[in-house]
Order: sequence, then C-alpha cells, then structure tokens
Amino acid sequence: MTPLDLVGLLADAEWEEREKKRLTARLRNARFRQEASVEDIDYQHPRGLAKAVMLDLAFCRWVTAHQNVVFTGHTGVGKSYLACALGQRACREGYTVIYRRTSRLLDELVQARADGSHFNLLRRLAKTDVLILDDFGLEVLNAAQRKDLLEVLEDRYGVSSTIVTSQLEPKEWHFAIGDETIADAVCDRLVHNAQRVKLAGESIRKMKGDLTKGQKPAK
Repeated sequence: MTPLDLVGLLADAEWEEREKKRLTARLRNARFRQEASVEDIDYQHPRGLAKAVMLDLAFCRWVTAHQNVVFTGHTGVGKSYLACALGQRACREGYTVIYRRTSRLLDELVQARADGSHFNLLRRLAKTDVLILDDFGLEVLNAAQRKDLLEVLEDRYGVSSTIVTSQLEPKEWHFAIGDETIADAVCDRLVHNAQRVKLAGESIRKMKGDLTKGQKPAK
C-alpha cells in the first residue's frame, strides 16, 4: 500500500465516521416514538397495505418533491409505525425529521409563546425537511392551537414535507379543527399534494393476545 493509498483510506474512514455521527444526531433530534424500519414492515397482516406503495415511498422522492403522506385507519393498525419507518428512512437519506404527537407539538408551541421562544420554534419547524404529525384530529383545537397549526403548515407548504397519521379521514378533520375557514386552509395544505394510504382491518395491538408463542405481531 502506498502512502497515497493510506491517506485515501484514512480520509474515507474519517468521512464515514462523520456521516455516522450526523445520522445519529438526526435520529436523536427527530425524537421518534419507536424504532421502525421499512424493511421490517409486515405485509401479511390484512390491512390493505400495498408493498409496492411503501417501497416507492421508501425512495423518498416525495421528500424531494415537497409532497406529504397521509396515513388513515382505525387505532392499532400500524399508522405510527409506518410513519416512523418512513421518517427514519428519510434520516438515513440525509434529511432532517421531527416527530411529534400533534397534541404535544401544539402544547410546545403554547409554551414557546409563553417563554419567548415561539419564533425560534416556528423557524425550526419550517426548516425541517419532514415533520411527522401523529394522531392528528384526536382532540378539538382551540383558537390558539388552530392559529399555530395553520402557521406551521403555511410556512412548510410547497417547501417541505409532512407525514400525518389520523384515525379520521380528511373530510372529518373539520370538526376537530373547529373553524370552517381555518379547517379548509389546513386540509388544503396537508391533503392537496399528499400521497394517501388508507389502512383497514383489526387492531394489531388487539390481536396480540391471540398470537401463539413464538409469533410476532405485524408492523
């Protein structure tokens, strides 16, 4: 091995170490709800999930196109896992991701307004490549929450991507948002350019009790 070859190997090793640290930081900063991987998704569970759809989403072209992804379906069918799997794939592709339950994010925005960090949080949310809003529509929003939600989505519309999981179909979001005009604006910014994945079937968590020893629940 020549000295030049050795320098090249050392440079490659240093680059790989830096990339590993960056990935670790992206995964940590995202604060995912759970470890999830596109490769570990179980397509045998009868919930109407097409493997071709998820494999296509795994390429992250929807991120570069600034499109959204909306997962809907009853509780326990794996919406959060799928969202986290796509989010972690995006991290591995070099994108920044933030995961939050929708109610938690809105609480953080209220707190940020109180402590003077509201603008900085909005700016961080606007600059993040992928924002995951889990459990969207579970609670009826108040006026301040509606304003914050619309502001976040307005800043991100057309320049970044959002993943939404919800037990409700988009046409039912109006009730949870609580104001017809703002609801129209929110739905337009989330659904207009979104790839939608509608899941069906029974709750996977509910079926865990029926699994025999040695079997694993679907993901």
